[in-house]
Amino acid sequence: MLTAVSRQRDFPSLQTMTYLNSAAESIPPLCVGEAMQAYWRDKSSGMQGRDGHFAVLEQCRDIAAQMVGLDRSEVSFCSCSAEAYNLLATALNLGPGDEVVVSDLDFPSGTTPWLASRTPPAVRVWHSHDGALTLDRLLPLLGPRTRLVQVSLVSFYNGFRIDWQPLRDAVRSRAPQALISVDVTQALGRVVLDCHDADCLISSTHKWVLGLHGGCIVGVPQARAERLTTRAGGWFHLTNAFDPDRFDRFAPKTGAASWSVGMPNFAAIYALNASLRYLAAIGVAAVARHADPLTQALHDGLLALGLQPMAPRRSPTDSGIVAVQHPRAAALHQALGQEGIHVMHQAGRMRMAVHGYNTAQDVAHFLATLRRTLA
Repeated sequence: MLTAVSRQRDFPSLQTMTYLNSAAESIPPLCVGEAMQAYWRDKSSGMQGRDGHFAVLEQCRDIAAQMVGLDRSEVSFCSCSAEAYNLLATALNLGPGDEVVVSDLDFPSGTTPWLASRTPPAVRVWHSHDGALTLDRLLPLLGPRTRLVQVSLVSFYNGFRIDWQPLRDAVRSRAPQALISVDVTQALGRVVLDCHDADCLISSTHKWVLGLHGGCIVGVPQARAERLTTRAGGWFHLTNAFDPDRFDRFAPKTGAASWSVGMPNFAAIYALNASLRYLAAIGVAAVARHADPLTQALHDGLLALGLQPMAPRRSPTDSGIVAVQHPRAAALHQALGQEGIHVMHQAGRMRMAVHGYNTAQDVAHFLATLRRTLA
């Protein structure tokens, strides 16, 4: 991933493209494909294959816990971040007397479940300023009725990274009844996490962690297990799913285990187990040391072209995402694609993402092509 040899060996498809779109879809290493073949072999043996399925599930739990800095009993899996946040809503069971704080830089999955309830809590929006979320705009939103503060460590929208410790301290002091849920989808596998003491951690698996669709990591510290036990129907998360009293009472496992409500998506679990172990063997810190200077060069190159990135970059280690707005974004995106350069385009915004498999040549090719296209 970090050398020309390992890049060509593990990511052969990158030899034919300049890929700067890992914030939307990552390129999995070949070991993920091999894990899928292992899943196929186990699945092909029918019921006997479940021995392999559940063994890999526990292996994946071990490595996922290591990656998010929790104990294995504090980590579980569901199908996607949208499911995770809807399950979080069942656990909190908020109503009109409660308040939820969300930000305008967050992904819809983390901000919309609170609007779906028949008796919704009051939703208060932490508005960004010049692409950044600042404490002076958060503090007035916090109070005794605040029950949840939902943030993304790194914004999908513009790459802004939350300053975690001041945020945590402000919530703990101003809203002592509030939980803090952190979406680390745009961080895990790319930046060194500093939010291990959040009350809930959620991450999709098809972006920076190099896995597949249909998976989501959920972390719930034991101290929050009782409060964050979901209330969804199912069976895999119940202690009495097949007991004689199963029609008389609802007995979920507590904490993280309650978020796996049905049969796990074993294909995604096999892939995630392989991709997380691949990243762990390299080390996320090593990924960051390699990719951060490239991201900074991309940021500075855009400035040199007269394009203002949408988020302030306070440190070279902030995130792997740089985004810009431009009235010709659609045409620029098309021209880049014709040169084999993959970035994200949406509603006048282009978003570039730099991972450990990217190179200085990728950034140079992107900037040179963009310069010609702008001219």
